[in-house]
Amino acid sequence: MAPNVVLVTGVADRIAGRLAAELAADESIERVIGVDPNPPATGLPERVELVAADPRGPLVTRVLRSAGVDTVVHAAPLTGPGQVVGTMRLLAGCQRAGGVRKLVVRSTAEVYGASATSPAVFTEQDVPDGVRRDALEVESHVRGFARRHPEATVTTVRLAELLGSGADSPLARYLALPVVPTALGFDARVQVLHPGDAVAVLRRAVTHDLPGVYNAGGDGVLLLSQAIRRAGRVQLPMPRAAVPAAARLARAELSPDLARLLNYGRVLDTTRLKTAFGYAPRWSTTAAFDDYVHGQRR
Repeated sequence: MAPNVVLVTGVADRIAGRLAAELAADESIERVIGVDPNPPATGLPERVELVAADPRGPLVTRVLRSAGVDTVVHAAPLTGPGQVVGTMRLLAGCQRAGGVRKLVVRSTAEVYGASATSPAVFTEQDVPDGVRRDALEVESHVRGFARRHPEATVTTVRLAELLGSGADSPLARYLALPVVPTALGFDARVQVLHPGDAVAVLRRAVTHDLPGVYNAGGDGVLLLSQAIRRAGRVQLPMPRAAVPAAARLARAELSPDLARLLNYGRVLDTTRLKTAFGYAPRWSTTAAFDDYVHGQRR
């Protein structure tokens, strides 16, 4: 089903904002509506109709109905419990509006967790570990919506850690430290996704009917020690429990999930992305990391 009127949430975020801009450049799409209570970090084309509203509020439901939205992209980053409530109300709004035929949801590879017992490579069939309760609840509500509305195409994309030129993320800030604290005796395998590939994957989910769950990550991995050397930084091994506090002192906050990732690593199987979904990331993990380093130096 070709999209006609697309609503994108979270357009103040760079990924969601860039996605909205690219969809607006597609002349086959009649309207693109961007929703966020905050102004976008960068300017958006005039074709993106901005609605300064919280997705949890009633205004979005009215927009869904009055604009005749047929495709919803829930592209707001999954951070904090407010996203769970926001997703529930957005899905309820889609149900009440009645015209939504496609739902695309930006999720995260953090649903898999990272631990000493994690598989070497996560596939979409692996059971999430329950640590990121907010992301798991969001996906649970999305699955419920898909069951209740089999006529709708529902696509969930689990993105690996984002890294590339200009990326502003906890991982990017951690790797930018002059002296990088690491856990003594650990050297995690790290896989990242370039922001350009993240936008391209979400855009393809909008313009094609591709129901299901898909992992998205760059080809290959880097050991954390290799990444630190490639960034021209100095590694400082210390007891594992001390790493978050050391990073915090250097003004790089590590969430519990990121701390586990930096200890144990996490790698996604992207076979399904390349075959059933039909997209091969342009940037490998190493290329995305080098683009990030180039952007830091520039």
